[in-house]
Amino acid sequence: MSPLYSDTHPKIEQMQIELWRQASPTRKMHMLAQLNASARILALAGLRSRYPDATEIELRRRLADILLGEELARKVYGENETKLESSISAAD
Repeated sequence: MSPLYSDTHPKIEQMQIELWRQASPTRKMHMLAQLNASARILALAGLRSRYPDATEIELRRRLADILLGEELARKVYGENETKLESSISAAD
């Protein structure tokens, strides 16, 4: 098996893998939920830096575009008003 991480000693990596294998399904789901929450936080931070004037509602709608894809996000949440406004401005 090839190493998962280039910056981790193979013995330490093997210990980590063994701990994952020994973890209960509940613990694994908890770890997965934490990773998911971290990814959402990082994505929102990136959106905040890209759109500093956006409201929290606009940022969450943009996050939905990322997580669900634009088509499904539109079906679930309706049109992204910010994108509508920018496309109307571009047409003028």
